[in-house]
Amino acid sequence: MSTHIPDRRSFLKVACAASSLSFMPRFSWACGSEAERTAWYRNAKFGMFIHWGAYSVAGVEASWPIITPSAYGNVITDAEYEALPKRFNPTKFDPNAFVDLARMAGQKYMVFTAKHHDGFCMFDSAYTDYKITNTPYGKDILKQLADACDARGMPLGLYYSPPDLHHPGYRDTSKPVTENYGGEPMRPQWPLYLDYMQLQLTELLTKYGPVALVWFDNPLRQQVIDGTPFGDLIRRLQPAALVNDRLVVPGDFSTPEQTIPDAVPTREAPLGPDSDLSPARKMQLRAAVPKPEDFRLWETCMTINDTWAYGKDDRDFKSSRFLIRALVEVASRGGNFLLDVGPRPDGTIQPEFQERLRAIGKWLEVNGDSIYGTTYGPIQGLSSIRLTATNDTIYVHVFDWPSSSLEINGLKPKVLSAYLLAGGQPLQFRQSEGKLRIETPSRAPDPNVSVICLRV
Repeated sequence: MSTHIPDRRSFLKVACAASSLSFMPRFSWACGSEAERTAWYRNAKFGMFIHWGAYSVAGVEASWPIITPSAYGNVITDAEYEALPKRFNPTKFDPNAFVDLARMAGQKYMVFTAKHHDGFCMFDSAYTDYKITNTPYGKDILKQLADACDARGMPLGLYYSPPDLHHPGYRDTSKPVTENYGGEPMRPQWPLYLDYMQLQLTELLTKYGPVALVWFDNPLRQQVIDGTPFGDLIRRLQPAALVNDRLVVPGDFSTPEQTIPDAVPTREAPLGPDSDLSPARKMQLRAAVPKPEDFRLWETCMTINDTWAYGKDDRDFKSSRFLIRALVEVASRGGNFLLDVGPRPDGTIQPEFQERLRAIGKWLEVNGDSIYGTTYGPIQGLSSIRLTATNDTIYVHVFDWPSSSLEINGLKPKVLSAYLLAGGQPLQFRQSEGKLRIETPSRAPDPNVSVICLRV
């Protein structure tokens, strides 16, 4: 399979034509101020990440087994990996089932891997043969998912990897991937690769309806690609789309991976306390509550097991309880939780993922008010509870349920009422001099996380 490298003249023709395209919106967005553009994202809180490509055929991690083979058991060669599309035929793929599962889990948006680092496209790009429509399956996966999201009102974001191990403009493909996976910007072919990126992004931003966000990925955060022209392209073609911080700096939101910041991120400290700070300073920062104007939007992406893609031998699944508590941790610091699934080669999502997603959705059916549309709580750094808040309600997520009463120190707003979110049972309380004491039932209402509502 080969990659077509267009010249600059053809790029200009396509880009100019694309700028005149129009389409019906999947849902309403305001395109004015930053607050208006990001409002839907701030409220959504919970999304589904989908890592899927021809690599699922081998049951290996996406791209990384050929980038750093030793870290992944050297289970596949470059040539074997490159040939996987010839066997990729996900005949059981049902885009409606993907969207329905996300909705059942309580997820409010989806982010799909249009192209990972390997360069294989899950959309029908006109500029490469290394794509889903050149597999035995032969159909545009992204188009089907975009249509399903359109029909069900699900915001769809697109993951796009600037590195492309398949493209001869990005690197000398006659060499092993391990030698030049970081790209070779000094080669004369490099400008043609940047044009290729512009062309593909133009396709994604004009052929698949409204794009909620563009999720760039940049292995090892390499700085060989200037993100400015790509950010400008997104703003021109999809002005409402958000952009993460991995190519277009600073972007609209930060993206810690597999970790949760231990303090509320701010514009000056987007991912929380630095690891080399003293314990006392770390504790101080964990307890800090920033002003709203200083808050930095952020999103933790996390896997359900250990791998982003389908791992046929990866049985290290996180428990539903762990994932629910991770969602609460993230929301308590004002962030979003993007939870990943790696579909199987036949196009289905394995039952272990479905079970955990449904368990989270069941918890959110009862406790969703404490997550959606909230922001970070007015008290941070407490060991056994996590707080989220709206204008008139503080939600107390109790990890370690007390035997008779719960005490919260430092709560400034006057509490008008307290009750269990599950069932609405009123709770007696006393508040004086910044101390709140709530009388609690002997048993926790929920085995994962119980929530107490405080009207203030």
